[in-house]
Amino acid sequence: MTFRHLFVNLARHALRALGLAAEPGAVTIQFPEDPAVLSKRGRTRHRLLKRADGTPRCTACMLCETICPAKCIRITAEDSPEVVVEKRAKTFDIDMGMCVFCGYCVEACPVDAIHMDSNNVAIAATSRKDMIWNIQELMGDKKKT
Repeated sequence: MTFRHLFVNLARHALRALGLAAEPGAVTIQFPEDPAVLSKRGRTRHRLLKRADGTPRCTACMLCETICPAKCIRITAEDSPEVVVEKRAKTFDIDMGMCVFCGYCVEACPVDAIHMDSNNVAIAATSRKDMIWNIQELMGDKKKT
């Protein structure tokens, strides 16, 4: 199978180089110079949404942490000073190295606090510690280095 793909693509590229009409061969995307084209439904890096006052929308209900199959979400709750909201997230950490990008956390959130539509696919790090994103990084207040 592999050799079949090799020779078919080699022949297609050779015919196109000679100017003969042929189907284009398979081409590797040269990331990051040429970013990948993502679909509208693509699930990429997580982001937490904010309220109008800049605080996270998360009410620390723990549903996303409970439903996560990879167990990569860690939330610590605290009492909220607002009367309308009972609890809020004191800490909200996601270990991107363990995440399987299933989207269950987005579906489980009753207050629509977490999304995976940032179209940011560059989630690389040099250590496992750098793959853990905290609440400030997830809200975009602090950039990951």
